[in-house]
Amino acid sequence: MSGPPNAPRLESLIGDRPQLDALIINIELTLTSIIQGVALSFLCENATAALGHGRIQDLPYMANGLLLILLFWSRSVGHTLTLIRWPLDFTHNFFYFGAAFLEAVTFGQIGNPVGWYGTLTCFSIVVWLLFILDLRLISRRAKDANDRKMEQLMIDVRKDQNLNIYCLVPALIAFHAVAAWFCSEANARWPDWVLLPAILQFVCFAAYLVYLLRMMARLFVHVHPVRTSGPIPPE
Repeated sequence: MSGPPNAPRLESLIGDRPQLDALIINIELTLTSIIQGVALSFLCENATAALGHGRIQDLPYMANGLLLILLFWSRSVGHTLTLIRWPLDFTHNFFYFGAAFLEAVTFGQIGNPVGWYGTLTCFSIVVWLLFILDLRLISRRAKDANDRKMEQLMIDVRKDQNLNIYCLVPALIAFHAVAAWFCSEANARWPDWVLLPAILQFVCFAAYLVYLLRMMARLFVHVHPVRTSGPIPPE
């Protein structure tokens, strides 16, 4: 089998930086979509089982699970389009697999609030480490910045990265850890309040998604392709 007829040969890419960058971006986007699709399948399976048993009280966890997938996918795609270039960073991608694994385990905890927030605490720690690890990618891209737009893009990306490292993700870790403790106590003492963390989590996830989409819109201004006049040359 020789593969698709239009597939670029490896030897034809050697030394061609733009094509290598495009190849790595395609790999990252494909990987992100696949692993989040797998996570979504776990969420659908467990949500269907919960609803099949009439556990309507688990609906907030299902909604939060869907928001979590949207957050991770949106963040990963935005990250790829603004930062990822040749060479491929395997450690960065390994963290993606680890985060997706914890997502799937989390979705298996629907109906078990302590397990849900306990697993999400571990997930949040992995995401925090991923943000720290990706500072290397930002530094690498900043060194390659050759115009004012690219320099401003890297400034904005680093600002967002630091906000997540020093504020947002640590707050998320603390919230999930406290929520796991609260649910363990609420099951015995305050059963009517056990859904409170799920409601707060929904508000936090929704607010972060709004922030993320607005931030990505600002970043994409710096990477918007320049339109050229005249006919498009034939391939």
